[in-house]
Order: sequence, then C-alpha cells, then structure tokens
Amino acid sequence: MLSRTADNLYWIARYMERAETAARLLEVGARIALLPSAQGYRNDWDSLLRASGNAAGYAAKYGAPAEKAIESWLFFDRDNPNSVASCITAARENGRIVRTALTGQVWDALNTAFQELRQLEARRASCELSRLTDWTMKQAAMVRGSIDATLLRNDGFNFLNIGYYLERGDSTARLMDVKYYVLLPQLEYVGSGLDNDQWSMLLRALGAHRAFHWAYGGEITAAKIAHFLILNPQSPRALITCVAGMANHLGRLAKYYGRETLAQPAVQDLLKMIETATVETIFDEGLHEFLTRFVGEAARLGAVIHDSYLSGDM
Repeated sequence: MLSRTADNLYWIARYMERAETAARLLEVGARIALLPSAQGYRNDWDSLLRASGNAAGYAAKYGAPAEKAIESWLFFDRDNPNSVASCITAARENGRIVRTALTGQVWDALNTAFQELRQLEARRASCELSRLTDWTMKQAAMVRGSIDATLLRNDGFNFLNIGYYLERGDSTARLMDVKYYVLLPQLEYVGSGLDNDQWSMLLRALGAHRAFHWAYGGEITAAKIAHFLILNPQSPRALITCVAGMANHLGRLAKYYGRETLAQPAVQDLLKMIETATVETIFDEGLHEFLTRFVGEAARLGAVIHDSYLSGDM
C-alpha cells in the first residue's frame, strides 16, 4: 500500500474519533454544569477548552470562556481544526481521496455524516446541544460499524484501527482531565458527594456508566474510575485497551510486510508503562501528571508511526 493511502485511512479514523471526542467534551461540560458548583481552580467550561488543547485558539477569537461561544467553537467553528464540523469534513475528504480503498458502506457512512452536517449548519441557531452531541456519536458509530462489518482485514484495516486506538486513548486521557480541571485537588472536596457526582457524570458522558457498574458495582470513587479508564483491559475506552489495540495492529503490519519498524518497540514501551502502573502509583504521581505524561507519550508514538509508515512509500 502506498504511504499516502495509508495516511488517508489512518486520518479518517482519527478525525471521526476526534469529532466524537469534541461532542463528548461538550456533553461532559453540559452534565457537570448541572451539578452544584464548588470553588475549583477553573470554571466548568474553561476546563473543556484546556482539556481539548484548544484554549489558545478560542481565546484569540472569542476572548473569555462563555458557554455558547465554546459550544460553537467545539462543534461548528471551522477556524477550530478539532471542531466536530472540521473533523467530519476532513474525514470525508480523506475518504474521497481513497474512495477505491473503501467499501460502499464505509463511504456512504462518511458522506451521509458530511451531508447531514451541512443541514445542521444551515439551521445551527435552532439546534439543541444534546441533539448535536447525540448526532455526532451516532455518525461516528455508523462509520466505525461499517468499517468493522465490511472491510477486508488487510493493511488498510490495520491503519484505520491504529488511528482509532491512538485517538481514543488520547481522548480518554483528555476527558478524564476535564474532571481534574473542574475540581483541582482540594482536600475538602476529594471523596465528597460532589466529587463522586462529577465522576459519575464523566462516566455517563463517556457512555461507560453501566459498564462501570457491571465491572465494579457499589460506590463510584476516583480510584475505581482510574482503574476502569486506565488499567482495566475489559473497558473499551481504557488506556490499556487502546495501547494494546495499537500493539496488535502494528504487530499485524510487521507480519504483513515482513519487517518491524521503530513503531513496534515504541508501542511496546508505552504498553509497558501502562501495564506496570497501579492505581496507587498513578495517584502518587498525580492523576493530572500521569494523564499529561500519557498524552505526550501517545503523541510521540504517533510521530514514530508517521515516520515509519506514512511519510514515504512502503
């Protein structure tokens, strides 16, 4: 496969997962804003900007954080390359370029998302936030489902899944960090009803509330959620699940092409970092510090994958 084709497939997956992340960030903000407030370090909506990595771009255009402006920035604004609108448009364009490498069902899912997005943009003033976030998650699921159901398990399928897992791991870490920004560690709030309510809202926004209770039951605590979203391989969004998924598909690529690159040992190093962690060591380091370190390591892995597979003919 040509590296440019692999790159397009990889970014279809990353952009669709990134669109879903933007929608889930908005849902986290909307849910947490309904809770009683505590005197945290930053306000709820500012926390979304910082966790998304888009605070500087927003400030340059809109200034101080405000709910409606942030909703527009994270969903519709084309000046934000990570908005839902920008990501779905970019995913569809990447799909158009490699149309012959996709099944009809995958292309239809991408194109339908783009066409419906244009309709939403035409009547954006009347769109409720809950409808926008639900629509985005549905479109992302339809694209992912069509990929899983109809594509050959070849190198293209591996590049799509590497993109999905890398982006999902990054987004899980960022969404967890929203909780950190909303309630910066203040001992009087840790373990309180407010603290646990916010963790519960985060689980619901991730679509993981029921799965969490199946796995753990009982009271929601920061330690249980950290284990579920970082260390539990049964959790589909857990960091360990995402990194193991990348390791699997990078291993399949090495077997398919008959050689390893720097990407295979790099992903194994990241997997070892997660596998050797415990809830205790994570909280000793600091949850925010651990998540920040993971996001940085994941970005470095993405650069190695690009240099190994996506920057020249394979």
